[in-house]
Amino acid sequence: MDFQKQESEKKLRVLPILISFLISGFIGLFSETALNIALSDLMKIFNVTSASIQWLTTGYLLTLGILVPISAFLIQRFTTRQLFITSLSFSIIGSLVAALAPNFEVLLTARVIQAIGTGILLPLMFNTILVIFPPEKRGAAMGMIGLVIMFAPAVGPTAAGFLMQALSWHWIFWISLVFLAIALFTGIVYMQNMSATTKPKVDWLSIFLSTVGFGCVVFGFSRAGEGSGGWGHPEVISSIIVGVLALILFSIRQLLMKQPMLNLRVFKYPMYTIGVIVVFASMMIILASMLVLPMYLQVGITVSTFATGLILLPGGVINGIMSPITGKLFDKYGPKWLVIPGLILITVALWFFSTLTTASTITFVIVLHCILMLGISMVMMPAQTNGLNQLPRELYPDGTAIMNTMQQVAGAIGTAVAVSVMTAGQESFMRKMMAPKDPSMISEALTSGVQNVFIFVMTVAIIGLVAALFIKRVQTKQKHAQSAGH
Repeated sequence: MDFQKQESEKKLRVLPILISFLISGFIGLFSETALNIALSDLMKIFNVTSASIQWLTTGYLLTLGILVPISAFLIQRFTTRQLFITSLSFSIIGSLVAALAPNFEVLLTARVIQAIGTGILLPLMFNTILVIFPPEKRGAAMGMIGLVIMFAPAVGPTAAGFLMQALSWHWIFWISLVFLAIALFTGIVYMQNMSATTKPKVDWLSIFLSTVGFGCVVFGFSRAGEGSGGWGHPEVISSIIVGVLALILFSIRQLLMKQPMLNLRVFKYPMYTIGVIVVFASMMIILASMLVLPMYLQVGITVSTFATGLILLPGGVINGIMSPITGKLFDKYGPKWLVIPGLILITVALWFFSTLTTASTITFVIVLHCILMLGISMVMMPAQTNGLNQLPRELYPDGTAIMNTMQQVAGAIGTAVAVSVMTAGQESFMRKMMAPKDPSMISEALTSGVQNVFIFVMTVAIIGLVAALFIKRVQTKQKHAQSAGH
């Protein structure tokens, strides 16, 4: 009877718990893209190079790449409340330091502190959703998370463009701070402990190999994308080699351990593996496109920062609105009729994007971006939820940790490859020109590079589509009944 009472209490509090996570997740991702729009202004303000300013993004990604793999261990060792309050505290301290940052070094430190908060929060959010919602209702819950994850990066650039015109870049962080404080208050009042802590033993060697592995891979790819020396730079080659070797050793160690830090046996579940591949491809597509589209708009067809944010807003809004709808459709019909058509839409949009020229209209860009974002909303959450649904409950922390880590790695690889493909395209265009010093050639050259990036991400979309052809619905109701029967 007591157990039933506890269960009903838990159900009553599902909404505030979800709201706490949604607000904090939204702000974590909002400040990520909002700052991207401000990078060129910050270069002038702090008098730093583009390679240095890149570290505001690279440092953030690097911290996530190191922290997220350890999150499965943290979720098993500490309570939901402890981790939620810790993650919010890091985000609040990071935002406050960033808002007051007098120089570049302090701002970079603040970004790393913020990333620690986000790195703990994202896997915790996914794990909690899996625990508090039964499998047949998870699509709708994941759709709400999809709304936040997609909507935050969409409104980030528009809001940042407005804030920078009206006030200053500090306000990106002051506004974040207000919402984070609300999320923390809601969490302190309503957050409950969702899963039993098992206090696994700390395996320092696994933590070291994971940190070196994921850290070096993300660093290597990010460094290659900075353009100084590119892929041939000794630092890039050595860090990717060291990272891959450390990850191989890490994987072997996890498979041999009785209680691994990150249980790689999740890959025995085929729908989970397909989900990881599709989400990895989608993340590369989103981040590579979001990197080159603003550049094309600002340099290729010369529109302002604020206008760039407005042009990209409709697609983001469509994605945000569609995420809960696709979540409900997923609960009703399963993943196949969403993921495969979604990837076809993405491929078609990317093919048209690869035909952009300096004469392309803004309307054409908006329509293509809307189609791309509609496709992404049909793919990301259904593939992710279907994959996680196949896992037994004790593997949820490992499944969410691996899925989130792969997204960070996909982000680093996608942006690095996009930058180098774009740079190579620009250089090859300039070599063919009679008057490469002509200013009008700069926008032509950049557009040529951008076309190549869209051909690259279209190839990634086709690989994702091939994997998605094998996707099947996981029989959740029957599985849930069995686990309840246990």
